[in-house]
Amino acid sequence: MHFTFRQLHIFESVARNLSYTRAAEELFLSQPAVSMQIKQLEDHIGLELFEQIGKKVFLTEAGKELYHYSQKMFRELNEAKDILWEIKGGNQGTLTIAVATTATYFALHLLGCFRERFPRVNISLDVANRESLLKRLDENTVDMVIMGKPPDSEEVIAEPFMENPLVVVAPTHHPLAKRKKIPLELLLKETFILRERGSGTRSAMELFFSKLNTTIPSSIEISNNEAIKQAVQAGFGLGIVSQHTLEKELTLKRLLILDVDSFPIMRYWYIVHRENKRFTALQQAFKDLVIQESKELINGTTFQINPELG
Repeated sequence: MHFTFRQLHIFESVARNLSYTRAAEELFLSQPAVSMQIKQLEDHIGLELFEQIGKKVFLTEAGKELYHYSQKMFRELNEAKDILWEIKGGNQGTLTIAVATTATYFALHLLGCFRERFPRVNISLDVANRESLLKRLDENTVDMVIMGKPPDSEEVIAEPFMENPLVVVAPTHHPLAKRKKIPLELLLKETFILRERGSGTRSAMELFFSKLNTTIPSSIEISNNEAIKQAVQAGFGLGIVSQHTLEKELTLKRLLILDVDSFPIMRYWYIVHRENKRFTALQQAFKDLVIQESKELINGTTFQINPELG
């Protein structure tokens, strides 16, 4: 069984995109050239790797297996390339990071600081929901993940690096805006704008209310933090969001944080990676920056919360 690295590279692109056309565009090849290379690869292996049903392309069982091992091989080759660059003294490499949507408010700042220190680093950033983050960790297609609740798995290492307070927000004209120590009973009469089920924020809310032997009040479900804040501003209800997402709204007095008993719900941000992940020096430097310096960096520049709002 003989096939070339080029054929495997083309196969990986088609398998990832599930499209000959998108793979051709990605590799700057013609579609017939991609199809020819895949046909030659299938002839060498003696198995079909793709099947077309209607207009859609699917991996066969053999294709799924080859895709799994080709991803593993390309990851290791990229790791070897980065390590060789470091040995050569180039101080250059690739950082592949995935972050929860809520974490983008400070993750971009941390990545910017890291890029200032290591201007030759290549950064790949994926902003995703919790389900996608867990999938990327499971498939080992990312160096590190920044997320709220880490997975319960012995195969990953999760280190907390910063508090993540969840607060109740309201429009500035809300009747409870000027109240102090608002009892929870009053909140149960309100409508809440919630994240989708399965998100870290939603899970924390459900756990919080379950410990009080009550359920979440009537609600509207939205799967986007920005849309939730806009809905709260428009008077649709109250929101429970990470305080790290509120800098602009608090500064412009579009929203305020209600002073509610038992709030904030205190959670933490974690940096997560596979247990046996072999870091390059650059990747380790980013992890060290997140753990050791994130609090100072963020408090010093990004989250100047209005002291009148608590």
